[in-house]
Amino acid sequence: MIKTLCTKLYGNSVVAANLYGQHRVPYLCEEKLATLRDARLRATIRYAADTVPYYRQLFRRDNIDPGSIRTAGDLERLPLLEKQEVRKNPALFVSTHRRARNCISFTTSGTTGAPLKVCHDPRSMLANMAFGERERRARSAVFGNNVKFRTLSIQFPGSIVKKVREFCQHMTFMPIQAERSTVSILEPLENVVSAINRYRPDVFISYGSYLEMLFRTVASRETQMHLPRLILYGGDGMSLESREFIEEKFGVLVFSSYQAVESFKIGYFCEERRGFHLHADLCHVKIIDADGAKLPAGEKGEVVISNLVNRGTVLLNYRLGDIGSISSEYCTCGRTLPLLSELEGRAEDIIHLTDGGFVHPRAVWGVMKNRPEVLQYQLIQHEREQFELRLVTADRHSYQGAITDITTGLQNLLGDSVKIHPGFYEELSREASGKFRAVIALSRQQEYR
Repeated sequence: MIKTLCTKLYGNSVVAANLYGQHRVPYLCEEKLATLRDARLRATIRYAADTVPYYRQLFRRDNIDPGSIRTAGDLERLPLLEKQEVRKNPALFVSTHRRARNCISFTTSGTTGAPLKVCHDPRSMLANMAFGERERRARSAVFGNNVKFRTLSIQFPGSIVKKVREFCQHMTFMPIQAERSTVSILEPLENVVSAINRYRPDVFISYGSYLEMLFRTVASRETQMHLPRLILYGGDGMSLESREFIEEKFGVLVFSSYQAVESFKIGYFCEERRGFHLHADLCHVKIIDADGAKLPAGEKGEVVISNLVNRGTVLLNYRLGDIGSISSEYCTCGRTLPLLSELEGRAEDIIHLTDGGFVHPRAVWGVMKNRPEVLQYQLIQHEREQFELRLVTADRHSYQGAITDITTGLQNLLGDSVKIHPGFYEELSREASGKFRAVIALSRQQEYR
């Protein structure tokens, strides 16, 4: 009991220490934002050079003086960091400092085809609770001063969101806030709608592709569903057309946050909902072309991030894999944080079934995630009931040992009437853009029936 009390008192003290002034940061002048960013950058570089094996080796091998990297522009002296390099040996990027001893390990959903493990130190996760005040302020106008609104989270049972929330409950006396309930995306649509109608939430939180599917299906079937005042999506994308459809047809405001397991705070929608305000002092973002050169504002390219908060897995100049562009203009909301005006990538395919139901790609991941022998997978829906499963394993022996359980799991998920045709692969090809989709549905542009 005393240990729990001390843990929560410590957690609340960290949150409180970082909370002061957070609502003002998005409105700071460009010079002050740069000062905050560069101070965090210098601290991160010193920490990486002293305690992170990859960076200790890098600075020594390339004869780079860590003290010479003082501003975001100086990051150009460091090489671009590929996901494959982190995935190959994640321990190289984890700090040996005592602050990282009790890191919480997270695994990406594998929607890029191969999961990636990233560790976050507890202190940075507590700080992120405070940094979230910037995003909460942007949505608070919808509810005024009422903090007791009801929230329904529609998530995969083992989601990162759930794990973070459990950490926060363990580490802090969580403040008075929205009442929250959860429902699994594995539930049939009818069950989800029933849960919504029983709970009558003011906010839905889920993946963009799921909420898009939910509202379009409700519209096409003329299903009676309690409507929230706003929805908040993350984890994958939602098209502008779908956002406009939900807002215009249902009168529900659509907000989004931009985050990844590699960085919990990248960007968020403000009241104008015309792009992501970037947390420039917490996660430096730049856009590069195919050759790795930095692109000017307004030009579309690959998103590269440097997390300036996490002291577990340290990632600088990291190629996140999303495609976007940074606007050259300020948002009309008055915030001075840079605006990511476009974002493409991580848009996941929904699998439509013959009975009118649908399966989210994270449900497919749920079948794979506890199979360490699966190095990569791809499920392709060629016809409504015809699926091809491509598995990359270390060898054919591993494939033979896993394939029966995996196909059984997918059969249970997709239905007894579907046919699954599995195959062993040494590697899987990518799209022309360089992207990889772990789930390819029958048609990305089909009508919702």
